Amino acid sequence: MTTTPTDPPDPVNSVQAPAYSRRGLSPARPTAKVPLMFFRWDWLRPQLTAPIVPTLGPIHPDALTVSVFEDILRATDTGDFLTYDKDRRWGGEKDEKFLREDVVHQPEHTLIPTLSRRGRGTVKVFAYGLCDTVVDEAAELAAKLASTHEVAGARVVRPLGPETAHPRGTRIQLKDFTALPCPAPDGPVRPITAWPTAVQETFAPFAEAMTGDGLAFLHAQMQAGRCGPVLAAAVEDRIVGAIGPMEIQPDAIGRRQLMPQYFAVLPEARGQGLGRVLWRAAMRWGQSHGAAYQLLQTEIGGPSDRLCQAEGLTSLGFAYAMSS
Repeated sequence: MTTTPTDPPDPVNSVQAPAYSRRGLSPARPTAKVPLMFFRWDWLRPQLTAPIVPTLGPIHPDALTVSVFEDILRATDTGDFLTYDKDRRWGGEKDEKFLREDVVHQPEHTLIPTLSRRGRGTVKVFAYGLCDTVVDEAAELAAKLASTHEVAGARVVRPLGPETAHPRGTRIQLKDFTALPCPAPDGPVRPITAWPTAVQETFAPFAEAMTGDGLAFLHAQMQAGRCGPVLAAAVEDRIVGAIGPMEIQPDAIGRRQLMPQYFAVLPEARGQGLGRVLWRAAMRWGQSHGAAYQLLQTEIGGPSDRLCQAEGLTSLGFAYAMSS
């Protein structure tokens, strides 16, 4: 649980420094028989203002190493999920792919494009760098690649540091389970299977009503037996809120991470503190089952964001996605 990550040797010190082109990163042949890395960590690390990685999303700052970026390259080549990819729990094939030949990797900034064929398709370009002009270059690249790959969406994802004065988008937050005990929930929350059958049967209409929050998808996974426990809040024998699935898996450095959950409360049941009770029950579950931490992304200024800030979570930065 407390493994300390060890960064691989700096490629500049391991081999003769390769030459990088603006697109495709065509490195020269190394002079020593040492694996040549696609990314130069001495360039990339200072550009990572927030711990968010293409195709993976937020990761723990301790796990933010060049190995993770190299791993996603290899996963694109094989089509497999990484063992620490949160999406592997849903099965199937990884949808979002790394566009290796279109990466821009320079000392001042790095642009990493990905392609998803889901729906009408989307190209995302992750814009890393300290200068805001990187966004314009990323937008141009996203539009060009969307046309090349004949997809409808072209987006730029801009990570921003936690010190950003007027952030937009989503906040990346860390709940550390090793710091303090999580309080026990003090409301009508328990695993769905622990409620009486008549109450359990009210989950289906609840999930349908909260389709926009992912609950219908979660219900389908539950029915197929493909996910962990789901915690539910009930009022007057009717489920009005839920959070789940409750699942833990190792991250890139072997620390046990509580996976993100779908989380919703019916509009008519809000304002009673049920969201806080559900969230605390989930955190208690994670801590009691040996998780070291959880990462969350919350819409800035939204109910979940205000809840997490009130509960003392650590802000790791922001991710702002914009259309190209």
